[in-house]
Amino acid sequence: MRIVIIEDERPAANRLIRLLEAYFGGEEFIQGLDSVKKSIQWFAENPHPDLIFCDIQLADGISFEIFEQVKLSTPIIFSTAYDQYAIKAFKVNAIDYLLKPIDPEELARSISKFKANQLKPNFDLEALKELLLPKTTNFKSRFLVKFGEKIQSIGIEEVSFFFSEARVTFLQTKEGKQFVLDQTLEQIESQVDPVSFFRLNRKYLCSFPSISDIFTYSNSRLKIKLQNCQDDDILISREKTADFKSWLDG
Repeated sequence: MRIVIIEDERPAANRLIRLLEAYFGGEEFIQGLDSVKKSIQWFAENPHPDLIFCDIQLADGISFEIFEQVKLSTPIIFSTAYDQYAIKAFKVNAIDYLLKPIDPEELARSISKFKANQLKPNFDLEALKELLLPKTTNFKSRFLVKFGEKIQSIGIEEVSFFFSEARVTFLQTKEGKQFVLDQTLEQIESQVDPVSFFRLNRKYLCSFPSISDIFTYSNSRLKIKLQNCQDDDILISREKTADFKSWLDG
C-alpha cells in the first residue's frame, strides 16, 4: 500500500507520517512532494497510489491545480489552515479535511472513513474550490474627496496611507496632501486590496510604498516610519507582527 504525502513543510510532513504509522505500520509513505510541479510529475509515472494526504497551499501554488491536470480515483484527505466552519460545511461531501495542526482524534476519524470505504473518489473539485478559495472582490480604485468647495477623485495608486485622528478619517497622498473622508478606517480597510494595504494598528492603514523604515521595538513589536508622516510612534503589536512580516514578504 502506497500513501502519498503532498506537503511543503517538512516538519508537518514528518509529524503526519509519525501519526500515520500507528494505523499503517509497514506501509510505504511517499514524501518529498512539496510543489504542484513535482506532484504532477510523480503522478504521471505513478498514477494509482492508495491514499493521498494533501495540503492546500504548496510552494508553487494551490494543490487543486494538481487534480485539474491529473485524473485520479484515489481517495484524498486534505489538510488546511482554513476556517473550521468551512471545513465542517464541506464534510457533508465525504471528502475529509483536517485543520492544521492536525488533531490525532480527527486523523483517526478520517482513517476510519477510508478503511470503511466511506470516502468518495469522484469528488466535486469545482465545489471544493468555490468553498475554500478566496472570493474575488472588487476593491475601490479611487476615493471621492472634498477640498474646500471642490470635489475631486483620488486614485488608489496616489494614496500613501489612511489614518484616523480625533474620530476623523484622513487620506494622505504620496505628495503629502491630506483629505477628510466620510468613512471610518474599518470601512476603508474592507474596501482596499489587502495585498497593497495593511492595517498597522487602530490608527493607520498604509500602502507598501509608504513605508520608509521598520525598526524592532520592545516586547517583540515593530516601529514603523511612514513617508511624509510626523508621527514617530507608529507601533505594530506583537500579535500582528507575524502577519505584517508575511505581508511584506508577499
